[in-house]
Amino acid sequence: MANPGRHVLTLRDLSDDDVRTIVGRGAEFASDLRAAESRLAGRVVGVYFRKTSTRTRTSFSAGAMRLGAQVVSYGPDDLQTNTGETTQDTARVLGGMVDGLVMRTAGLREEMDVFSRHCGAVVNAMSADEHPTQALADLTTLTVELGRVEGVRLLYVGEGNNTAAALALALSRFPGTALELRTPPGYGLDPGILAEARETAARTGASVAERHDMADLPEQVDAVYTTRWQTTGTDKPDPDWRTAFAPFRVDRAVMRRCPGAGFMHDLPAHRGEEVTAEVLDGPDSIAFAQAQHKLHSAMAVLEWCLGR
Repeated sequence: MANPGRHVLTLRDLSDDDVRTIVGRGAEFASDLRAAESRLAGRVVGVYFRKTSTRTRTSFSAGAMRLGAQVVSYGPDDLQTNTGETTQDTARVLGGMVDGLVMRTAGLREEMDVFSRHCGAVVNAMSADEHPTQALADLTTLTVELGRVEGVRLLYVGEGNNTAAALALALSRFPGTALELRTPPGYGLDPGILAEARETAARTGASVAERHDMADLPEQVDAVYTTRWQTTGTDKPDPDWRTAFAPFRVDRAVMRRCPGAGFMHDLPAHRGEEVTAEVLDGPDSIAFAQAQHKLHSAMAVLEWCLGR
């Protein structure tokens, strides 16, 4: 068995204090990468991605190395699960060789649960239902770029996907925050996650609301957030789904209805679909700073999981 660590399979694994610790540490790394020196020296981190990734895979790989760890990287065709070995057997073997495993499957989280029973620390780098490390990176972005998370008012526009789910579960932890989701009819946030986020918000003094239109947008907004319409690893059964999504494109007209708001996007972006080029590349966009903060946040997650 590898050295014991802590898992981040879902934001439910983290207490409010844990979230604040990780986000605060990510902001520290953003201001000074030298704070990372040798924090994970002697550790070995496996990075196992079965779906495409630019930012998340690079941030965890580069982040582990900046912290002093060694990295073993696996692509979708590299492990013997492709030739019939069971997930359980693979997990037992890897658990004795690496200290932590960062996984992206874009499938159900049950597979990650199997690995977590054998590996010292497992990080969910995206599953079908939740993208917890994206939300931690988003909170780090708000901390660095806006100076705070508490009291932030955020308008999310687009599909109620795994990024939206994680954002709702994370932002509702912070007092005074207001998250309004505008999602196409039939593509809203999972009702169970929405109820859980609202329950958390009631405890912390935050608010979470969802509507399925673009009328009466809130004017007092600190950031407008969207994601690409076709999430990694998913397909939409309705062949005419783009018609439902078209009114939810973030363009200059939407941004004018939210004066002073920054623009966020988890990337990759498809200009002309979920966002126009003039917004993504415009002066209000912090989307590429947000991408850089994935590195800082990934380092904070790895340190929290393996740094004890």
